[in-house]
Amino acid sequence: RMNQPIPQPAVRQATIVEPLGRRLGPVALWLLVINGMIGAGIFGVPADAQRLAGDFSPWLFVFGAVLIAPIMLCFAQLASVVRATGGPALYAGIAFGPFVGFQIGWAFYIARLVGFAANLNLLVTSIAYFRPDMGPSLRVGLLAALCGSMVWVNITGVKAAMRSLGTLTILKLAPLFALAIVGLVGLDRAVFDSVAEPPSGADLGAAMLLVIYAYVGFESGLVPAGESRNPHRDMPRALLLALVVSTGVYVLVQIATQRLVPDLANAERPIVDAGRALIGEPGAIIVVLAIIASVGGNLLGSMFSTPRITYSLSLDQQLPPIFARVHPTHGTPWFSVLVYGAVAFALAVSGSFVWLAVLSVFVRLLIYLTCIAAMPRVHARSPDNDARITLRGGPAVPILGLLVSVGLLSRVQSESVIATVILL
Repeated sequence: RMNQPIPQPAVRQATIVEPLGRRLGPVALWLLVINGMIGAGIFGVPADAQRLAGDFSPWLFVFGAVLIAPIMLCFAQLASVVRATGGPALYAGIAFGPFVGFQIGWAFYIARLVGFAANLNLLVTSIAYFRPDMGPSLRVGLLAALCGSMVWVNITGVKAAMRSLGTLTILKLAPLFALAIVGLVGLDRAVFDSVAEPPSGADLGAAMLLVIYAYVGFESGLVPAGESRNPHRDMPRALLLALVVSTGVYVLVQIATQRLVPDLANAERPIVDAGRALIGEPGAIIVVLAIIASVGGNLLGSMFSTPRITYSLSLDQQLPPIFARVHPTHGTPWFSVLVYGAVAFALAVSGSFVWLAVLSVFVRLLIYLTCIAAMPRVHARSPDNDARITLRGGPAVPILGLLVSVGLLSRVQSESVIATVILL
C-alpha cells in the first residue's frame, strides 16, 4: 500500500507547506465555530419549538446536542490530525482523492455562498427595523457597504478580522446570556417534570429536526486549520466548548422565553418579545441589535473561512493559481476573499440565490457522511497520526454519527437532492 500514489491533498497535508502564517489561537478558533453555529436561527426557534413540543421544548435542545455530538466528535478527531487548510474538502481529498475532495469543496463553497447572500439580506432587513421606509437604492447601498467592509476587514489581516468577530460575538451573546440567567433563575421542578411528557411521535420528529439545525455550521470553523498555532489541541477543544456553550444558552433561553412570553407558540419574534417583557421597549431594541450582531458575526465568520476553500483547492492545483495568492503585507488570501465578497454581493442584490437555497441541508449532510467515512483513511495517511485524540467508545461514535446523518437525510426534500446533484 505504501507504494501506491498518494492523492494530492494528502501530499500537501504531509508537507504542511502553506503561505499563510499560523496566527489563530484557541479563542479565535472558538469564535469561528460558535459564530458558525449561533446565527439568526436561535432568535426564532423558541416559538417553533414551543408550538411543536410545549413545555418539553427545553429538552429538545439537550437531545439535539446529544444527537449532534457524535458527528462533532468525528470532526474533532479529524481536526486533531489534519494541520493544513481545507477542512471537509481536505479530509475528503486525503481519503478519496482529488475528485471527491473538489466536489465536497465546491458544494461546501456554493452552499456557504448562498447562505451568505441570504443572511446578508436578512441583516439589511434587521437593520430596517430602525428604518422601515428603506428604499431599493438605500438597500443596495447598505448591502454594498456591509459586504465591502467585511471584505476589507478580512483582507487587511487576521487580527483585524478576529477582533471584529470577537466584538460582534460579545454583542450577540450578552443579551442571550442575560436571558439565560433569567432561565436559570426560573429553573424549577416543573422543567424536570416536563421530560416525562414528550410530544407525540410525529411532532417530536419535526421538533428534533428543527432543533438539531441550531447546532450545525460548526464545520466552517475547521477550514483554516493551516492558520491555527496548535490545531491538534485547539480545534477539538474549540468544537467541544462551542457545543457546551451553545447547548447551555439554547436550553436556558428557551426556559426564559417560556416564562416571559405567555403566548410563545404564536410569537413572531419570541426573543424580541422576551426582551420587551423584561425591561420594556429598550429590551426589544437591545435584542434587535443582538440579532444584527449575530447575523453580522455569522457573515464575518463565513467571509473568513469560506474563501479558504478556494485558496485550498488552488494549492492542490484544482483552481487557477491566482486563488492561492497571499497579500504580501497582510498575509491573507486576498483574491479568494475578494471573489467571494463580489459574488455574494451580486447574488444578494439580484436575489438569484433564492432558487439555490434548498442546497444547504443536503450539502451539509453529504459533507458529514463523507467526512465520517473518510476517518480511517485520513488517520492512515496522516503524518501526525500519533497526535489524534482518542474517541471513547471506539467505532461506536462514527457509527452513531452515520446513523444520525442518515436519519436526517431521510427528511431531506427531493428538491434539495436534485439541486445538489445538478450542482455537482
